[in-house]
Amino acid sequence: MSSLEIDGGYAGIRYSACHFIPNHEKCSRLHGHSYILRLRLEGDIGKDGMIMDFVELKKALKTMMEEMDHRILLPSRSEIVKIEEKEDSYYVESCGKKYVFPKMDVVLLDVPTTTAEEMTKMMALRMVKEVSIPSNVKSLAVGLDEERGQTAWYQVDF
Repeated sequence: MSSLEIDGGYAGIRYSACHFIPNHEKCSRLHGHSYILRLRLEGDIGKDGMIMDFVELKKALKTMMEEMDHRILLPSRSEIVKIEEKEDSYYVESCGKKYVFPKMDVVLLDVPTTTAEEMTKMMALRMVKEVSIPSNVKSLAVGLDEERGQTAWYQVDF
């Protein structure tokens, strides 16, 4: 079995965003990261000599990154974070804190919390749904660096 990897640090697949993690001693405060995305495919080399074309993968990854770049990331499936939409703002309440954010600065993510682990799961599942993955691919894994040396991974096996 062979593998291919996209390192967003070198391929320009990164985004900067702000978030918070409820009930965490330090990370419950609003803070930001310069995230770097990674992707790894494992599978057999196809008739074209590739596991899969990098171009299609990079395009899909960059689209996701553009949606989150320079935004406030909020978990739309949280039981702790209450989000209310009023006109052109989101009113957010979490653990006794209240925020008001302009809608244009926010992206609601389909996650229960905005940890790197939950975001990699969301991204990997979205890649599987939106990209035509060839049958020779055995697994797809997405990694997200919150900073160098601190990466969360989520893998989907086929």
